[in-house]
Amino acid sequence: MQSQTIDPKLTELNHHHAATEGHHEEHPDHRMFGLGLFLLAEGMIFMGMFGAYLAFRSTLPAWPPEGTPKLELLLPGINTFILISSSFVIHNADTAIKKNNVRGMQLWFAITGLMGIIFLCGQVYEYAHLEFGLTNNLFASAFYVLTGFHGLHVTVGVLAILSVLWRSRKPGHYSNEKHFGIEAAELYWHFVDVVWIILFGLLYLL
Repeated sequence: MQSQTIDPKLTELNHHHAATEGHHEEHPDHRMFGLGLFLLAEGMIFMGMFGAYLAFRSTLPAWPPEGTPKLELLLPGINTFILISSSFVIHNADTAIKKNNVRGMQLWFAITGLMGIIFLCGQVYEYAHLEFGLTNNLFASAFYVLTGFHGLHVTVGVLAILSVLWRSRKPGHYSNEKHFGIEAAELYWHFVDVVWIILFGLLYLL
């Protein structure tokens, strides 16, 4: 009976590969923690801007300053309803992927992306019909900076949603066990919605 000769280098390589796999499995996935830190930093930026807005408001006897056209509530109110509703829609996508329903996830993500685009179009329409510009007064400057910075975040959120949809075209890319991209996009979208609720209250209602 002929004995087989085992290459020592091959054996060593296999042991190293197995040890490496075990080493990686021991470490938890910190990506969601990193995303949480990122959103915390973004939230601090927004809180600083809100604080500056309230400080500006407290220094003037009248707010908005006299002569500033009053903001309409109908379109921003519709936009607010759309954005808040989209949080429930994108949550359905997360629920679908946890049931391994990729088609359902794609549908809910597509609807959320469309709602985000409608929100942005509504904001652009509002900008086009406002009766004051960026440099008219302190309120006008604060209004455009706050809503514009938030609009930038909504745009990033829409791009993240479209990225997830594009990646989901590959079979097996997302499943009930592998869906970080979906959860990350959902968490970011909830963050954008919460910021808008605060913005809407400060700029349109108070």
